[in-house]
Amino acid sequence: MSDIAPRTRTVFPPPLLTAVALTVIGLVLLVFGATTPHLVTPAKAAVALLGLGMLLGGASRLGERWAGPGFDVVFWCGALWLLLLGLALLCAPWLPLAEDRDVASTVAEPVFATPTFTGTHPLGTNAFGLDLLARSLYGARSSLLISLSAVALGTVVGGAIGMVAGYFQKTADRAVGIATNSLLAVPPLILLIALATVLEPNLRNVAFSLALLTVPGMVRLARATTMAYANREFVVAARAMGATRSRILLRELLPNVLLPVLSLAVVMISVLIVAEASLSFLGLGIQPPEPTWGNMIAEGEGRVFEEHPHIVLVPGAFLFLTVFAFNIVGEKARGRWDSRSVKL
Repeated sequence: MSDIAPRTRTVFPPPLLTAVALTVIGLVLLVFGATTPHLVTPAKAAVALLGLGMLLGGASRLGERWAGPGFDVVFWCGALWLLLLGLALLCAPWLPLAEDRDVASTVAEPVFATPTFTGTHPLGTNAFGLDLLARSLYGARSSLLISLSAVALGTVVGGAIGMVAGYFQKTADRAVGIATNSLLAVPPLILLIALATVLEPNLRNVAFSLALLTVPGMVRLARATTMAYANREFVVAARAMGATRSRILLRELLPNVLLPVLSLAVVMISVLIVAEASLSFLGLGIQPPEPTWGNMIAEGEGRVFEEHPHIVLVPGAFLFLTVFAFNIVGEKARGRWDSRSVKL
């Protein structure tokens, strides 16, 4: 037998100059393609996509030099998108945005009633001359406010019910199981349409309706996780020392249930964003002139989309990127805490 150790392959990080050059050139092309008024729409889209590809390639190489081969550029891009979107929403009242809902102020403009994707508006205007960038940002505020409120309500209610069912079991568990299965038996879209026809379409009622979609999943995850930890040594020790049931639930079980429930909540945000957009698209959610991504996409129905596709593509891109980012971040969180959660 040979005593020579096998050679290991050395992985060299990508050259720094190449990574920086790709990142800078890609960023310049992306900004130029998205904002220049001197190109036709197909050329603007091609330049922006080329810049996006080069930007991702350069960012991936920079990340590998900084964090090693395990750097996930898609995750960090998703997190960066959510961060930038959040900052834009907070700073929207102070940003130099054009008019987003007052049609009377756009009547005098020469482009009124003629949707454009060039000129002084970075992402174009709709059929009423309203700026699509401003409407997309304020629409994001409505969509995210509804989704985050619904997820928070569903997480608190569903998590509490699931923990009680998983800890006490027996009659409480059977009752919760029947209620949860009954709610899951109703198609989500049919349930939302039924609630939308009864309740007034405002932020509070839409958030309450969407919260009902979150409760069953939270109940099942919290119940399963509670049952997995209910007979662990630290819970048995607390029970033997005379701790009350409420103390065991809050001090011993809640910290172990919280992480997997919160990771699922991040994924559920993306589901509820799509659900809210569906309601608004059908005319059952937030009503115009208040912008949401759903009713903005509905503005491009019929021949309008054929002649001016940017009316649909701009809010659709915001919707896609936000849902994609929440899915990526949520799945990363679930993978991080898989060892502490229970797979159903």
